Order: sequence, then structure tokens, then C-alpha cells
Amino acid sequence: MRIIKVLTLPLLLILSLLGVDSLHAAGDMTRRPVALPDLVLGNDDSDYFMSQTEYQLETGQAYQLKVISSGQKEYAFQAPEFATSIYLRKVEAGGVEIKAVTLTELEFEDAGEAEIFFLPVKPGKYRFYAKGLEGKGMLGYFVVK
Repeated sequence: MRIIKVLTLPLLLILSLLGVDSLHAAGDMTRRPVALPDLVLGNDDSDYFMSQTEYQLETGQAYQLKVISSGQKEYAFQAPEFATSIYLRKVEAGGVEIKAVTLTELEFEDAGEAEIFFLPVKPGKYRFYAKGLEGKGMLGYFVVK
């Protein structure tokens, strides 16, 4: 039993030198954030229009996403599971920079926009939607690899 304890540390050291313990993010966190296509909610043709229904993302890559409300309806943008799988850097809205641990909802009562700066850290497929309007087609996915 004592020999196992004595050999464990050197074995772990050798494995780490071989790269067995390394985890690699697909993105490069040292680069500027990648600007995603704007997510526009509503337009002149339809109150329930949503410009994007899927975003392909990579862990470790910084992104910025501008969410724009046309003002056609009151929109409450939510992505609860996604919010717990990212590092939220900041949210910019109305000339204000908000730094928070997580984002629960972006609520637009009128026309306006907010920009989210984030870093995905957990792979998966996560829903985003306008609360209460999912059945009208205002539903999409963040796909993180």
C-alpha cells in the first residue's frame, strides 16, 4: 500500500508532462470577441419574427451578441440554461455597462438594444426564446462545441 502512495505523485507528474491532463478549448481567449449576427426580435412584417434561430459557438472563444427589439411587442429574451454555462463578461445597454455573474432576462418594453459579451465554457445545446412567445416561433438554440 505504501508503494502505491509513493508512486502516485511521480506517475501523475509524468502523465501531465505527456499532456494527458490537458484540456483544450476550441477558441482562443486572447483574441477579440467574435461578433455574432444580430438577434432581431420582431419586424414590420411580423411581431413574432426572430432573425436567428441558431448560433454555432465554441468553448473558449469570446463572443458578442447584440439583441435588438423592434418595439413591435414587449419582448423578454431568456436563455436560462445557457446563462449557467457561460462566463458573462458584461452587458451594454443604453450607454451603461453592466457587469454581473449571470443574466436572467433582457426585457424590452419598447424598441432598443443590448449587447452581451460572453465566453462559452460548457458544450451543449441551449434554448433561447422570447418568454411566452415560443409557440409563435420565437425560439432558437445556442449550439456550443
